[in-house]
Amino acid sequence: MNRRHFLQQSATIAGSAVAGIGLQAAPAPVHIPKGRAEHVVFLWLGGGMSQIDTFDPKRRGNSKASPKVAGSEYETVDTIVPGVKFCEHLHRTAKLADRLTAMRTINHHLIDEHAFGTNFVHTGRQISGSTTYPSIGSIIGHVRGAANPDVPAYMLIGYPNVSRGPGFLGAKGGYVYLVDTESGPAGFTHPDDVTPARIQRRHELLEPLTGNVPRGSVIEQYKAAQAEAMRLAGPEFMRNFRLQDELADLRNAYGGEFGQRCLLARRLVQAGVRFIEVSHNLNFINGTGWDTHNEGQRNQHLLIQELDVALSALLTDLEQQGLLDKTLVALGTEFGRPASYDGRGGRGHQGSCFSLLLAGGGLNHQGAYGVTDELSKKVVENPVSVPDFHATIHAALGIDPALELFDGARPVPITDRGKPVKALFA
Repeated sequence: MNRRHFLQQSATIAGSAVAGIGLQAAPAPVHIPKGRAEHVVFLWLGGGMSQIDTFDPKRRGNSKASPKVAGSEYETVDTIVPGVKFCEHLHRTAKLADRLTAMRTINHHLIDEHAFGTNFVHTGRQISGSTTYPSIGSIIGHVRGAANPDVPAYMLIGYPNVSRGPGFLGAKGGYVYLVDTESGPAGFTHPDDVTPARIQRRHELLEPLTGNVPRGSVIEQYKAAQAEAMRLAGPEFMRNFRLQDELADLRNAYGGEFGQRCLLARRLVQAGVRFIEVSHNLNFINGTGWDTHNEGQRNQHLLIQELDVALSALLTDLEQQGLLDKTLVALGTEFGRPASYDGRGGRGHQGSCFSLLLAGGGLNHQGAYGVTDELSKKVVENPVSVPDFHATIHAALGIDPALELFDGARPVPITDRGKPVKALFA
């Protein structure tokens, strides 16, 4: 075949291919549901909440029998949604089940280890040696910003770690944190002897040192974070942490320390904070927290009861304040627990099937979503991956789950191919 003939044939083949492509039907448009929520309160149950003992109860087990009988630790209670049952210690939340959805078929296939699970449920991605991915709080704070410029976009009530952090977004995607609801964040009030004039002189002294910081550098990010902290410092921001301004009856309705954190979260929503994470793994009132190995199982009901009081109070309070439809309450934990018991009556780790929860946010709630087998070990219907859970949260806030952020020059979608659960969008 000579060169001219070869080129003619190639052109004919290429033209046919193009024509064929032109005749193909255009791909169907992908419909991404978009909600109208404005804020997120993310309740974090560190340690691994047992789904079979809370939001996905099954037949009764017996941790004290010999041999032990696999199953739920407690009796069940009917919720306000027909056919949906919760654990008996969630009886207050059961009365509000039409405002929430227990996502019973969450699953991942990581090593069932706390650090891996915590990072995955916060970021929606596996730990990488080359990239530190941002948490969902950092992403939402970065994309949506604060609803009020006088407050941060993202706040953490609990101890900080890298899983909750901004990852490749840098300091601009960070958070303000506190561990004490009484005093609020540390470092945001000036000593009495530091007058506004002294503060201004300090700024003037710093300016020559920071004025020539290279653009895009880590130092510039730190400078921006420092400037933000200085801007927030003072009584206007700190008054949001005055829980004593609330009526005593309301404070009592929220219960103990975890409940007070939830009350503070409601105040921060009102102040305009976009994303608030509230940790509930404090004080270990059952001896082990939500990591209910061995004897921790015996007093697990104390944790569940505390969760029930705080969660039901938060949902009721948000609704009475007219905030529930625009505030998405999410409950996260790193994995679930198997139905079987260990040698001393506790439970191990299970990531293949567990429950997370969404409430409020203007979603089309149904009490529960997804079906698991007779011991909540395997997903039977409507599996929901952790990226899907993230995508549902993003969509509820009107954010496209395929939106790309940039790690340097590399585009990174905010979810790892996550799809919103469309049944939750009216």
